[in-house]
Amino acid sequence: MSSTIKTARTKVKRLPERGVYDPQVLYRILDEGFVCHVGFIMDSQPFVIPTGYGRVGETLYLHGSTASRMFKSLARGVPVCVTVTHVDGIVVARSAFNSSMNYRSVVILGTATPVIDPDEKLAALRAIAEHIIPHRWADFRPPKAKEIKGTSVLSLPIREASAKVRTGPPHDDKADYALPIWGGVIPLRTTVDPPIPDSEAAGMAVPPNIAHYSRARKSS
Repeated sequence: MSSTIKTARTKVKRLPERGVYDPQVLYRILDEGFVCHVGFIMDSQPFVIPTGYGRVGETLYLHGSTASRMFKSLARGVPVCVTVTHVDGIVVARSAFNSSMNYRSVVILGTATPVIDPDEKLAALRAIAEHIIPHRWADFRPPKAKEIKGTSVLSLPIREASAKVRTGPPHDDKADYALPIWGGVIPLRTTVDPPIPDSEAAGMAVPPNIAHYSRARKSS
């Protein structure tokens, strides 16, 4: 990757051993998520808004309605902080202080810019759609002009970012291991139930990308 990831602003200071700056690790965390949270200042007030996203290479794309106050503000060049977090387990320690969670998170800092070029906008919308269901774009009817016009897309370069990751069992105080208290990890994961067709799709074959849906991703 040619661009910068680790900067003074994104260097993990609290528990620095958990900081990760490998772009491929960051990409995997982003690619497995559904929703990012966008932090910014609007009308002198701080906001954190959840929204959908997609990634193409070193660029994160955000999308929303052209009527959205957030997107109108960000389109003016407001600095943003975008975060994505996965909770992989509950760490059950022998004390409340040492209890924790196993997690993977990414923080991206930068300034988002509107996507004006029609080809890039369409490619970004495809990336966002296929971020949720891979290979689905070809099955969609083509988007209508008014749908594209009513959707705002912003691009955010993944140039200033960091990941923070915790794995493994609890780290209890040495004396606490002698206590008759259970310790360990409760693993958490996203599960997928069988697809449920609507009334108009009853009897139709379920496409493989839906029948075998998974959040596992190959990053690039």
